[in-house]
Amino acid sequence: MSRHYLYFKELVLNSLKNLRQNKRRSFLTALGIIIGVSSVIAIVSIGDGAQNLILDQVKSFGPTLVGVLPGKSEDKGPPASVYGINITTLTYEDALALNDPANVPNVVAVAAYVNDSKTVSWDANQITATIKGTTVGYLEVEQAEVAAGRFFTDDEEAGVARVVVLGPTVANDLFGETNPLGRTIKIGNQAFEVIGVMKAKGTVGFQNNDNQVILPLTTEQKLILGINYINLLRFKVASAADVPQAMDMTKLTLRERHGINDSSGANDDFTVRSSAEAIDTIKTVTNGLKFFLAAMAALSLLIGGIGIMNIMLIRVAQRTREIGLRKAVGANNHDIMWQFLVESGVITLVGGLIGIVLGELLSVVIAAVVNSLGYAWGWGWSWFSIIISVSISIAIGLIFGLYPAWRASKLDPIEALRHE
Repeated sequence: MSRHYLYFKELVLNSLKNLRQNKRRSFLTALGIIIGVSSVIAIVSIGDGAQNLILDQVKSFGPTLVGVLPGKSEDKGPPASVYGINITTLTYEDALALNDPANVPNVVAVAAYVNDSKTVSWDANQITATIKGTTVGYLEVEQAEVAAGRFFTDDEEAGVARVVVLGPTVANDLFGETNPLGRTIKIGNQAFEVIGVMKAKGTVGFQNNDNQVILPLTTEQKLILGINYINLLRFKVASAADVPQAMDMTKLTLRERHGINDSSGANDDFTVRSSAEAIDTIKTVTNGLKFFLAAMAALSLLIGGIGIMNIMLIRVAQRTREIGLRKAVGANNHDIMWQFLVESGVITLVGGLIGIVLGELLSVVIAAVVNSLGYAWGWGWSWFSIIISVSISIAIGLIFGLYPAWRASKLDPIEALRHE
């Protein structure tokens, strides 16, 4: 073994010995690093789980789906409506125009949407559910099925019919063992006839599809919300090869309908996205959010580094006589500096390893809780965040330990031996 290896090994062993002798102080010194590393690990893991959940659900719709949202967006970013800003540029008539093969060829089905949350009641039972106004194309676009009864028809959609189709959770919560078909429920103070119950689908895109009431879009617009716009529309084309042409024809149709003469897209008041583009946009948004939150959590590593520097300065002061004794028997400034520098690095390394364990345990617990709520939430090791967290923690230990180590190396041996 080389002399340098043995020298470094001795420094590490002495550092571990000092840590064991002052367990409470060593733990408090490493606490900031532990919190910082565990926070970064947990946030990155949670971000990965959320991102994969959303992406898997978008991919489940297949490559033949195209979405249209109100509001203009940049090429790689989402429209403002995604952030909760209410934009009213899309209408039911736009959806009908896109469903016309003369405007957009090879369209299989179009679904337009408006959503709200309302109180739903039957007899003495009352719950809060999502009220989804949509069109007949919903079944095809969403790959949904009716378990009992039927879905509403084109005539009922156009005629503002007072009919609803219940999600299975709503049906069970309101009616229990009673057959809901043909019965009348109330949404707010409006009465509607139950004509069907949907097949269970679970949670998609953070929305529980089983806890909703579906009714004709025009009915929700006019009788419940009092609006004339839609929140979103989606359509499915015959094959993935038809998607580019369908997107181009959608833009041309909507520009003509909205009186937009600029073909460059700069003045569009809508955004058209394919499934592939939606996946790229979701990745961009979620990655940005994930790393922003991780960076905020990493600030605690900086705070932990300052704590390490302060504690190491105290340790230098408390071990002044020991430093003087070591210098008296032949240790030079280089030896003293490395002794405290390695000790600082070891503290942060141990803190980083503890932080990794705690962060992964927290990620497992969160994944288990989210799965218990019905979401298909995955969990896995984020080696990137582990490597980065440990590297940063060691670097912080060395950087913030440098000044205390330098102070220790500059102590005068005679004055140090006189120190009490």
